[in-house]
Amino acid sequence: MSETLLPSIWFFLWGLVWAIYFSLDGFNLGVGMLAGFLPQTEQKKLISSLGPFWDGNQVWLITAGGVTFAAFPKLYAVMFSSLYLPLIIILLSLVFRAVAIEFYHQSKNRSWQKMWASTLSVGSFLVALLFGVAFGNIFQGLLLDNTGYHGSIFSLLNPYGILTGILFVLIFAYNGSLWFAYKTGSEKGFTIAKRIYLPLLLVAVLFLIYTVFATNLWSNFLGLPLLFVVPLLAVVSLLATRMLLGRGQAAGSLLAGSLTVLLTVVTCVIGLFPNMFPSKINPVYSLTAFNASSSPYTLKIMLVVTIIFLPMVLVYQIWHYKLFAPARVDEESPY
Repeated sequence: MSETLLPSIWFFLWGLVWAIYFSLDGFNLGVGMLAGFLPQTEQKKLISSLGPFWDGNQVWLITAGGVTFAAFPKLYAVMFSSLYLPLIIILLSLVFRAVAIEFYHQSKNRSWQKMWASTLSVGSFLVALLFGVAFGNIFQGLLLDNTGYHGSIFSLLNPYGILTGILFVLIFAYNGSLWFAYKTGSEKGFTIAKRIYLPLLLVAVLFLIYTVFATNLWSNFLGLPLLFVVPLLAVVSLLATRMLLGRGQAAGSLLAGSLTVLLTVVTCVIGLFPNMFPSKINPVYSLTAFNASSSPYTLKIMLVVTIIFLPMVLVYQIWHYKLFAPARVDEESPY
């Protein structure tokens, strides 16, 4: 087995885990963002619909962190030092989000529920926005040299990073509204989705154009044009969501929306390869799948474990969604 094969396999597994996480937890974050702006009756239904799913989706986030730590320890160290503040805010927001979901149903007092619904909205918004900002900066490169990261929180808040953050917020809110329509049958879910779609489409187009000038993500695609199938499928999926939405097919539109997120992240991962933390100062300082990976022995052991357990997790989650997702929720549905 060549020296580059194992790191390459783990690079794409790392990217796949992030893609699965964003495609699954994305609509949960969208639900959270919407919850604070809905009337109490619909708010209860929406938050209740998260019950069987949100904590299971966190498994993929934990897995992404575990893969980064075990397969790419140097990347893990640099990531948490360079993106320390946004990652800490994300972590705290995830904690408050979890607390809000659990505490919302502990009392029927309107003020109590309003407080936790607002907490859920703010926490979900910050997670979506800051993940977008963080990955936007990874896509375009960071101020990284042989001594480490030399930027600040303000250098992360650049136009491309903010644009990526806005894209994350809009696509997650859009998918959240589709979940709302699917799980409750509420016409309001369809209405919200239709209102979000045009801004989402405009931001997505702007993101594609800006990416050409601000990043090197398209280099791998130009080298192997067949790869353009992936971003093309992402665009088709995004357009399909609106077509299915117009037909009142919430389930199909939600699946297409989640597929859009999955394919968009996969597109960016393909474009990054082999870089994981590109340097804007000098490409020599970039962290790649090859210079940031663990030993071949570690990667081999991890690959064997992954081949055994990853299919089991996927089968379980598919079964879980198949069992619980079709059930409609109403105001009296238990959490």
